Amino acid sequence: MRRQRRVKIVATLGPASSAPDTLERLFVAGADVFRINMSHTDAEMAHTLVRAVRDVAAKHRCSIGVLCDLQGPKFRLGEFEDGRALVQAGEIFRFDQTGTAGTAQRVSLPHDAIFESVEAGHMLLIDDGKLRMRVIEVNGRGVVAEVVTGGILSNRKGISLPDTLLPVSSLTEKDHVDLQTALKLGADWIALSFVQRAEDIIEAKKIIDGRAAVLAKIEKPSAIEEIDDIIAAGDGFMVARGDLGVEMPVERVPGLQKQITRKARSAGKPIVVATQMLESMTSSPMPTRAEVSDVATAVFDGADAIMLSGESAVGQYPVETIEMMNRIAREVEHDPSYDAFVHAIDIPKMPTGADAIAAAAHAISSTMKVAAILCYTATGSTALRVARERPNLPVIGLTPIARTAQRLALVWGIETVLTGDPDDLAHMVRKATNIAYEGGFAKAGEGVVIICGVPLGSPGATNMIRLAFIDEHGLPDGHSPDYVPIGGKVPVERRVPSKIAS
Repeated sequence: MRRQRRVKIVATLGPASSAPDTLERLFVAGADVFRINMSHTDAEMAHTLVRAVRDVAAKHRCSIGVLCDLQGPKFRLGEFEDGRALVQAGEIFRFDQTGTAGTAQRVSLPHDAIFESVEAGHMLLIDDGKLRMRVIEVNGRGVVAEVVTGGILSNRKGISLPDTLLPVSSLTEKDHVDLQTALKLGADWIALSFVQRAEDIIEAKKIIDGRAAVLAKIEKPSAIEEIDDIIAAGDGFMVARGDLGVEMPVERVPGLQKQITRKARSAGKPIVVATQMLESMTSSPMPTRAEVSDVATAVFDGADAIMLSGESAVGQYPVETIEMMNRIAREVEHDPSYDAFVHAIDIPKMPTGADAIAAAAHAISSTMKVAAILCYTATGSTALRVARERPNLPVIGLTPIARTAQRLALVWGIETVLTGDPDDLAHMVRKATNIAYEGGFAKAGEGVVIICGVPLGSPGATNMIRLAFIDEHGLPDGHSPDYVPIGGKVPVERRVPSKIAS
């Protein structure tokens, strides 16, 4: 099922979308990757959802990605005598570790890490920032704060500390259990919450050991300060604008979104823009004009994927929301100004042979006006390098590895085809041209650029470009390298219009 757009769509599964028939409708409507929020999903349900995704992929003979999103550390207040208490701006409020029921003057906070790290002047944000307090003093009795923005405090409300670097891992005990579940189920991407530093990603990668790719969620001010190291350590990134907008001034979020997108694109790693993209469609069949512009901005910026959360998980119109996001993305990518916006970002050249090959393929495709770029890739790195260039034509990733194809479902512009390694260079060219022709990516008389590594089947050996023109049989014509006429020793491959080839 070929998409008529290059940005990918991530849909969160939940009560509104977990039924197999609904999940299939979401895929048909445009979802490329399905997100499973482990905060609200137990092992049994996760197994059911992953199985349903794989069944849809098998039915449609396509590669669909599965993203398991770990909850991360959550810090919450204790309980109150009457279940709630009113605090007024200007009052003094105290946090302690007594474990006793709270009042309008104090509450228990059962987290040692906060008391070890918070300092005078730090801000405390409660209930997604609805209440704000500034720390005045930290002493043996607890943390004393002045109420900046008052309101109702109630049992177990969350507390955030945007100014405080907490000495905690991104992985809680629950996350360790959920991570093992996700890996056992064959998740393609693991979203890591509460990333504060590159070491958080490195810790998770040691556990994952290559079995999935790590998507670091950028949602903490400390992550912004360490963003270059985090970009270097992660496999992909998510601009988690909801949490980021709680812990930082909301007016900074749009600029940060663009900065993070630019850095991820420069590194050749996928970037996902998430949270409240079509929020009103949770309960309305139509989005607001502002939401449409928000989605369009992420597409114009060249983000790899745009994500729906509650809209598809618990909303009343999950399929319609995917259809709307798909239409917005297609319209933006067909806008005359799209290429100028996408290439307005100066992507630095990488001093490696493989990156030089990818850049050369982009240059050749622009000069020759070919129909597609096809890249043989075992690990996905070659396809990522080509996608980094944001070429204005289809990019087809040819891989024998299902896991690679599923991971690439998150990456801008990549159409994946599962196919075996070619026998030799002549077979490589014939296989590529036949797939491009039968898949509708190129017509007779058009050219394609083919990238691979020699020796064939060797991961990380991208070192060759071939330019081939296609004849009326879907084979390289007599002007192409390694031309072999019909009746030659190597049999002609034929394939149906799908993403699975022999």
